[in-house]
Amino acid sequence: MDTVDKTKLKVAQFRNREERIINGALELMLEHGEERVTVEQIASHVDIGKGTVYKHFRSKTEIYLRLLFDYEQALSDKLGNAIQRAKSDGDITAPARAYFEARISDPTKDLLFQRLEEKIIALNLAPEAMAELHELRNSNAQALNELIARRISEGALKNVPPYFYYSAYWALTQGAVELYHSKSFSGLVEDMDGLMSFIMDVGVHIGSVGDK
Repeated sequence: MDTVDKTKLKVAQFRNREERIINGALELMLEHGEERVTVEQIASHVDIGKGTVYKHFRSKTEIYLRLLFDYEQALSDKLGNAIQRAKSDGDITAPARAYFEARISDPTKDLLFQRLEEKIIALNLAPEAMAELHELRNSNAQALNELIARRISEGALKNVPPYFYYSAYWALTQGAVELYHSKSFSGLVEDMDGLMSFIMDVGVHIGSVGDK
């Protein structure tokens, strides 16, 4: 094996190990909560040394950030693809459906990421990284607003400021995630999955005018 191949192999192994760390951290945080999970536990979970974890991430905050960026990027990719489909085939519901499916399909994961983001912001742990995360989120909102504005001009959606729609999507998903975990609602809802699907359907068709 020549030097170039060895370098490529080392890079691939490094990236693979980093993914294992991230996936292991996510599994543990979903099961135990982020406060109870230590770097030692993450290392043990993926069968590597604690020092090896620190070769990839200098702190738990960096692990939090990586999880947040991966989650936001996945949502961005889904939303971007849906916006392109909406532009090409006229399916105005595609972006809303992608947004709701990405967030409501796993309310436990979504709630975890909400907590991680709020924690980092509250403690001002990584302001530049959070600004970058919000810039990515805002670019998605802007692309969606432009599409909604066009559909409003065509008479397919109720004529309100375009950002009302993205804001309504956010409010519905936030409420749905909180409801999913609410102990006060747990005894009242017999079919939680069905309720989540109903909320998503409401969001997907919000503001629609006639059959357009």
